[in-house]
Amino acid sequence: MKKMMELALGIVTSVGGFLEIGSITTAAQGGAIFGFKLVWAVLLGGLCVAFLVEQSGRLAAVSGHTIPDAIRERFGFNYYLFLLAVLALVTLLVLGSEIGGVCVALEMATGVRFQWWALAVALLMWLIIWKGTFSVVEYGTSILGLVTLCFVAGAVVLHPPWKQVAAGAVPTLPSHDRLRYWFIAVSILGASVSPYLMFFYSAGAVEDEWKEDYVAVNRFIAGTGMGFGTLISVAVLVVAALVFLPRGIQVDHYSQLGLILRDAFGAWGFWLVVASLFVACLGAAMEVTLELAYMVAQGFGWNWSENQPPKEEARFSLTYTAFIVLGALLVAVGIDPLRLTIFSMALTAATLPVAIVPFLFFMNDSDYVGEHTNSWFSNVVVVAIIGLAFVLAVVTIPLEIFGGG
Repeated sequence: MKKMMELALGIVTSVGGFLEIGSITTAAQGGAIFGFKLVWAVLLGGLCVAFLVEQSGRLAAVSGHTIPDAIRERFGFNYYLFLLAVLALVTLLVLGSEIGGVCVALEMATGVRFQWWALAVALLMWLIIWKGTFSVVEYGTSILGLVTLCFVAGAVVLHPPWKQVAAGAVPTLPSHDRLRYWFIAVSILGASVSPYLMFFYSAGAVEDEWKEDYVAVNRFIAGTGMGFGTLISVAVLVVAALVFLPRGIQVDHYSQLGLILRDAFGAWGFWLVVASLFVACLGAAMEVTLELAYMVAQGFGWNWSENQPPKEEARFSLTYTAFIVLGALLVAVGIDPLRLTIFSMALTAATLPVAIVPFLFFMNDSDYVGEHTNSWFSNVVVVAIIGLAFVLAVVTIPLEIFGGG
């Protein structure tokens, strides 16, 4: 019974962790500008992250290691510092975009400009993390995040041409704005295959005290949870294609997102979008915050746990407090949350190789995963993901300059 409950909660958590401001925004822009042509990018991102999340959980369940801990042990402290410097900077920008998403939801609901909400949102996040446990952060916001299923309902209500949607699963070039097409495709992949999700998942498995007998549970949670998250992202793209594309709306401001469900649900559609943005971004912001603190504490060998009183994990608590303040300041100074989101998703795609390459070593090392090493098929998939990550790293900055920045 306990494992059945964890299966259900794990799937909900995976859905909540997958869908955040990056995946919502990039999918909406893809649908608004290119119709169903970028469905393939959402599906590819979901497939990649499902494989990597499963391996993150398997590593944690069998070895008791989180990813940063294993990287420091396997590759040395210098490589860990390099990884920390690269990922912490990019992930801080992601944190700013998530806090910005919460603030934008509050602006949409009240009319008060988003930057005035930054410190209040930061205080709310800090109080939940400071007073709550890992389960409160993980399960509470994720269960509330099921409101994002409204996008799936909206897609069904609007009766899209399903054959054309299915055709979008095969990459085809548009007749216009090809550079922007590839820039949005890269951004969708960056939003999906985000290192913070894998790092947070492995830390969560350790926090929840997973053991070797959770390997099958982990596989089911990773596959099903990421699958549901991908479905919701595809639904966002489909609804945007049906609502925004005919009207020529390209989603260059967050306020336009409030219109995405109006055709499906009338005035209620606006409030469903507000609720979805608020809950999804708040949950993601807290997960990103904890992941940053985990990455620092685990790499330096500090005590860390969201389940312990803050005074017993003082350096860990100070670290997440500092990151919350820095993330909120990015929003408070008035940086446009949409631009910050697109920029951070592109940079995430550019930095994927340094986070993904270690997987090929961990998951084939019996000292870490015992008899649960990768099959030849899993290794082929990881190599393909690494190859994709290197391609993204090479093309992201030029596309940022010429195609979408």
